[in-house]
Amino acid sequence: MTFLTTITRYLSLSTGESVFYREAGAPTSSTILLLHGFPSSSHQFRNLIPLLATQHHVIAPDFPGFGFTTVPDGFKYTFENLATTIDTFLTELPNPPTTYSIYIFDYGAPVGMRIATKYPEKIQAVITQNGNVYEEGLGAFWNPIRDLWRTNNSTPAREALLPFLHNGTKGQYVNGEPDVSTIDPTSYTLDQALMERPGNIDIQLDLFYDYRTNLPLYPRWQEYLRKSQVPVLAAWGKNDIIFLSPGAEAFKKDLPKAEINLLDAGHFAVESHTEAIAGLILDFLRRKGI
Repeated sequence: MTFLTTITRYLSLSTGESVFYREAGAPTSSTILLLHGFPSSSHQFRNLIPLLATQHHVIAPDFPGFGFTTVPDGFKYTFENLATTIDTFLTELPNPPTTYSIYIFDYGAPVGMRIATKYPEKIQAVITQNGNVYEEGLGAFWNPIRDLWRTNNSTPAREALLPFLHNGTKGQYVNGEPDVSTIDPTSYTLDQALMERPGNIDIQLDLFYDYRTNLPLYPRWQEYLRKSQVPVLAAWGKNDIIFLSPGAEAFKKDLPKAEINLLDAGHFAVESHTEAIAGLILDFLRRKGI
């Protein structure tokens, strides 16, 4: 076995969660924390991890409600609680990293930014791959979810989102991709199968509703970026209809030195542009001395 081999493990937390995660790379190297999005899991990083592990220690956990992480009865699915679980996970690892870079994608952005603003001294860099923290990044896709917020989580608004949850996963992978043959069908097939587990649709609806709590935190997250001037790399699928490319360009407002790369890809750019994104990350971190 070498450090380039991706190891999968569970970590039982003192708070009752059992977090499934993937890990690779020499533990003595600088750490990159990969934070996945909806409706996926650490599985979305299966091809990226070995490329990053040539130079870095890489950790990719599954959030509660996704992949193979399990939680105790009564767990409340909010972004605050997802971030708390990942915070506890990082603290209770056998060799917890003292500093790390965060890769934020989709739901990984509100999770990662909560952690970053809690521990700014630990964050070496932020890599955003369609990980949004600006209003400019929210397009018309969000209108049905805004209806959920506006109606205070009403039953009709929840039911209106069911067709998307049952049938919209593949579209998130292939829409905006010039060459859909680059998308491994295992990705969206596994995501959909896991989402269809008993009770999981309700979990996803709860998180759709709770996403409203992220928007009021945008100014705080932007203040963190502005004050810290943390190195930021954007590797953004410019054809994404969920988080629009102006959301990537908006980082420049607070971070003039942010490096913005708009890729000819959709939402799940890491599926179709794995090597390109890995190259951008490795070069960026090398130049930043990380």
